[in-house]
Amino acid sequence: MPLADLAAAEQSGLVDAYAPLTNRFDEMRTADGEVRPHWQYLLDALRTLGPAGIEERWREASRLIRDNGVTYNLHGDPQGVSRPWELDLLPLVIRSEEWAELERGLIQRAELFNLILLDLYGPRDLVRLNLLPAELVDGFAGYLLPCHGIEIPGGQPLVHYAADLTRLPDGRWQVIGDRTQSPLGAGYALENRVVLSRVLPSLFRDSHVHRLAGFFRSMRRALTRIAPPRADDARVVVLTPGPSNEAYFEHAYLANYLGYTLVQGGDLSVRDGALWLRTLGRLERIDALLRRLDDLWCDPLELREDSLLGIPGLVQATRAGNVALANALGSGVLEHEALMAFLPQLCQHLLGETLALPQVPTWWCGDAESREQVLDNLDRLIVKPLSAPRGQGPLEPGAMGPEARARLIAAIQAHPAEYVAQEQVHPSTAPALIGQRLEPRPTVLRTFLISEEEGYTVMPGGLGRLTLGHESLGVSGQLGGLGKDVWVLASEPERQETLLPTADVLMTPAVVQESTVSSRVADNLFWIGRYAERAEGLVRLLRITIFKYVERSDFPLSQATSSCLRSLLEALTNQTQSLPGFVGEGAEERLRSPVPELLSLISDRKRPGSLPQTLQALGQAAYSVRDRLSADTWRVIGDIESLQASLSEHPPRQLSQALDELDPLVTALVAFSGLSLENMTHNEGWHFLETGRRLERGSAIASLLLSTLVPVSSEQDETMVIEAVLGITDSLITYRRRYRGGTRVGALLDLVFQDEGNPRALAYQIAKLQTLVAELPRGDLAVGRTLVEKRVLRSLTDIRLAEIDRLIQVGPDGMRRAELDRMVTSIAEGLAAISDAITAHYFRHEEQPHSLLRRNEPPPPA
Repeated sequence: MPLADLAAAEQSGLVDAYAPLTNRFDEMRTADGEVRPHWQYLLDALRTLGPAGIEERWREASRLIRDNGVTYNLHGDPQGVSRPWELDLLPLVIRSEEWAELERGLIQRAELFNLILLDLYGPRDLVRLNLLPAELVDGFAGYLLPCHGIEIPGGQPLVHYAADLTRLPDGRWQVIGDRTQSPLGAGYALENRVVLSRVLPSLFRDSHVHRLAGFFRSMRRALTRIAPPRADDARVVVLTPGPSNEAYFEHAYLANYLGYTLVQGGDLSVRDGALWLRTLGRLERIDALLRRLDDLWCDPLELREDSLLGIPGLVQATRAGNVALANALGSGVLEHEALMAFLPQLCQHLLGETLALPQVPTWWCGDAESREQVLDNLDRLIVKPLSAPRGQGPLEPGAMGPEARARLIAAIQAHPAEYVAQEQVHPSTAPALIGQRLEPRPTVLRTFLISEEEGYTVMPGGLGRLTLGHESLGVSGQLGGLGKDVWVLASEPERQETLLPTADVLMTPAVVQESTVSSRVADNLFWIGRYAERAEGLVRLLRITIFKYVERSDFPLSQATSSCLRSLLEALTNQTQSLPGFVGEGAEERLRSPVPELLSLISDRKRPGSLPQTLQALGQAAYSVRDRLSADTWRVIGDIESLQASLSEHPPRQLSQALDELDPLVTALVAFSGLSLENMTHNEGWHFLETGRRLERGSAIASLLLSTLVPVSSEQDETMVIEAVLGITDSLITYRRRYRGGTRVGALLDLVFQDEGNPRALAYQIAKLQTLVAELPRGDLAVGRTLVEKRVLRSLTDIRLAEIDRLIQVGPDGMRRAELDRMVTSIAEGLAAISDAITAHYFRHEEQPHSLLRRNEPPPPA
């Protein structure tokens, strides 16, 4: 928000111009225009901050969200998986007394849904007594017949529940949607709280806001409680569809916060009726699953046969009682759009109570009387086809032309059970900081509940969502618009809570169980190491090449510099494999005018081997295992992605401008390297990351030596080449201190080829590899050295036994160092073989079993 806008806002009064929309409840102002008392302290604090203070807090909140990598991708959004989460600086403020009344209604609703779920997959009394039409239940794709009869220990299949709420004009809360399969948003609510409590610390503290940590402690207790009583240390994991899912950030965030392993379907396997996590060289039993995958996609054997996201046999494992799911498979039936029409009578039957929370009036057209009422009042209703594709919004008959309206009526009459109608929802409004003032915006509140032994507990707050325009917020599973933190005000200061073990837990024997590494995670970490090192090596080579080109431009008669430049340009193509480049067809022309080719390598994200493509691959691999990376590491990755976007979206036109972009990039890449070395626990995952790094650096050094030192040139030319190689390998200072006799090929090879104490030497990489591969998982039956260890030992032995005097000898043709060529080529081939052996042994990509039956189902979500 520009400072000029904020200054104008203060002059007119930040609040005075706030005008609620007509015929809607507003959270901050009454219908008479008075500010509600519980908002007054917040507004006074905003006035005290003034324009400059608000601007500063707004920028700080945006920076925190960016640094933490908070993303949410709407389907079809052009920003893709990197769409940043957007947060309004103003919280939604609710009085504690009002919240207590809302809690009672939410708990009743959760208990009612839990009983409905138990009945529909058990005795089906509700269908038998005609309280729910059989056609409504059995004709719904969300009712999973294979899950019928599965016993739920403890009688709570609905472990986690969320409800979308807004207010009626009289201020009463109204339910407009229920989320029962894998309720989304609790992680975003927590991240909103973390950000606002940091940018408005004194306001948050003095407002006595109810804290959220207790809710997540209840979540951990619930997931431990539902696990089969096999052992004291129940193993719980979080199941995600993968990095392409719009809410993958939340999946990784919750896994980290709760202390669980984040897994994908391919990481798990059902054997002997139990669920197992495939780790490197072994299987580990899983007792409970917090799933973020919709019902139908969870098991390709008994549910959707075309699902590549689920675990074959999962239904059977739950049927056998060997694993528990939160929520239980089949809970999606509770999201049936027509179910709301029957909830009042179901509440009376199952609980003997009146439904406490109002809900949006709903009619199922499969009922003749309801259908007649819908057709008589069609223009003021919205209609939802139950078979509509995922993401399609409701129909608005009042906005249709005569022909479209007639077609809709005919469709309802022909297939009435396929349509549900509801009154149009006009959400209540809450203030948002828009432009130069506070303005009302339609707002929806998503609340979250978790099951406890004695009932359900409600998160004291939730996730607010508002639209930037005045139009009504579409009620869907996606979290569009701006996010809003929700502050439930307590009457006195809240005790700080944490998820760390409490004193009573610490009295029990500690169970040490580190998060294990699956084949998929190891694969991604391995390539993170490779891509990070590949990008850093490419940046170093590009910088030195540009320096040499600038020198040649200043002294066009310097043939030595030109010869050196040719070697470096060829090294660029050989290292990136961005053919034809400077070695393939048309190379001579590009060597004479290398600037376009260099700029292409620096900024063209579509070019294989280019710097942006390498950085993009690094970001994708990191995003796939973001639960394994610390906040500081992720912040550096965010910086790298920003620099990569800048290179691609605003390509440098000159090499001097490119240097300005490359310098901060190499700093960020070195920071990432340092953080992974110093901040990451040196467990199995780190070993694969570091192995990938050493393999890539070794390959790059070998490629560099082949391009620069194998060709023979004059003494003056070789001096320039050696200086360039020393600059690229960051070994120039050591060389000057160690070798007093000028720049010689033998001395360079001693330092960059054979010195096991130089972190930029080829020998150092292979010596490190020997240590790393010796500590990789071997399996219980492994005897002696593995194939990987043998290949590493062979390469290291060759380097140690190599005689520098023989390597520097020129071949009979006087053009090449044949022995050096043979030796380095052999080492490069050995490194490639080591990489292939690691991939074959550890990174399995198995074909999952699927059902042989085919059904007519819509395609999986994007």
